[in-house]
Amino acid sequence: MTVKVGQRLCAIVACVCIVAFVVAMVAGCAEAPRRSDRKAELPVFPPPPEPPRFYYERTIYSSADITRDEVSNLQRAVTGQTRTGEGLDKPYGVSVRKGRVYVTDTVRRQVAVFDIPAQRFAWIGDDGPGALRQPLGVDTDAQGNVYVADASARRVVVFDAAGKYLREVAGKDMFVRPNGVGVDAAGTRLYVVDTGGVSASGETHRVRVFELPSGRHLHDIGKRGSEPGEFNLPTDVAVAADGSIFVVDAGNFRVQVFDREGKFVRFFGALGRRGGQFARPKELALDTARNVYIVDAAFGNFQIFDTEGRLLLDVGSRGSADEPAKYLLPSGIAVDEDGRVYVVDQFFRKVDVYRPASLQANTGFAVAGAGATPKPPAAAKPAP
Repeated sequence: MTVKVGQRLCAIVACVCIVAFVVAMVAGCAEAPRRSDRKAELPVFPPPPEPPRFYYERTIYSSADITRDEVSNLQRAVTGQTRTGEGLDKPYGVSVRKGRVYVTDTVRRQVAVFDIPAQRFAWIGDDGPGALRQPLGVDTDAQGNVYVADASARRVVVFDAAGKYLREVAGKDMFVRPNGVGVDAAGTRLYVVDTGGVSASGETHRVRVFELPSGRHLHDIGKRGSEPGEFNLPTDVAVAADGSIFVVDAGNFRVQVFDREGKFVRFFGALGRRGGQFARPKELALDTARNVYIVDAAFGNFQIFDTEGRLLLDVGSRGSADEPAKYLLPSGIAVDEDGRVYVVDQFFRKVDVYRPASLQANTGFAVAGAGATPKPPAAAKPAP
């Protein structure tokens, strides 16, 4: 009799424990901070008491961050099911148009497409004549066509907005190591940074200019050197609405500006560790006001300059993988039509998104999908 009573008590206790666990999990889901609650605790730049100019908004690690979640939080809490997605291996460059975020991945040898408004994810450049070998710089034109600098294949590959291969611009005989690409607002000219390397002709460290859509070579900008208008290991190029050309002259630790025909206008920046200086500048982007955004891999941040090269703000710093606005090896940067800034970090395999203070929260292209943004793996490291 005593044994049966004890067994019944054990069964009752076990049932109570199970119910308590489920209730606790449900309560935990209900009480978890909403995105809007957490935003107040996320980084703001500049920090108070200065008026905010940019808010850290979200991080994209994988397709799970932008695609619709068909499983509810309650189901995940009860079953212990975790959400997974296709992530980045070693991202480098980024371009954004109408909510589509294009990220080159040098290990996957493809371009990841995070279509935020449609909550869809895809890879492009994986097969056929458009198969990529080492995609680095990427840009888009007004029609949504995607231009990718394929460094190892020494060519620029063009895809349409749906990811279909269209054509190749130039080829091996035109480049040594194409790194950055930029398209003008009219979609009539393509600018390709040929960073440098071993070349029999010695004609590297320049920007090559092509007519679109024909691909006809028009002229070159610069040559190797340290004088105004010359380059040492240039890495990226961006074109303003008025046709002005901005080039990251990484080996000379500066940004150079040219007019539409390639005539030198000015430069800004210098080697150093203070704000407004550079140590390892990688990519740059422009907003509609022609402010210049430059990511620096050594500083672990990006700096914002006005069109004359005066420092306006620096955003981010070096830190760990699970901290927002922290970087170890940032490389790519882009600014969308709404003024949001997208920053790629190769080491943490992520894209951070910043919202300008002038833009209302939870609107526009960077609205998060269902489910919380997962953290990266604890041991996230770039592939060799």
